[in-house]
Amino acid sequence: MLGYLANPCQGARFYNAIHTYVLPVTLAISALALHAPALLPFALIWINHIAVDRLLGFGLKYPTGFAWSHLGSPAAGR
Repeated sequence: MLGYLANPCQGARFYNAIHTYVLPVTLAISALALHAPALLPFALIWINHIAVDRLLGFGLKYPTGFAWSHLGSPAAGR
């Protein structure tokens, strides 16, 4: 959310980059491949965080503002 201090477009890009499954899954696979079990809990917590965000209705953001996501608009009445 700190990216939104710069502008909504940059904030949406940063938020979406952190809230996709690509990076935590890559971290989990790397942890397993490199025999670094200490990294695996971080990957699983990150994956869980993304899943809970989706469950609560917080989707990937549009550059129009933080309230706009791929799961609905502010007018959709979440």
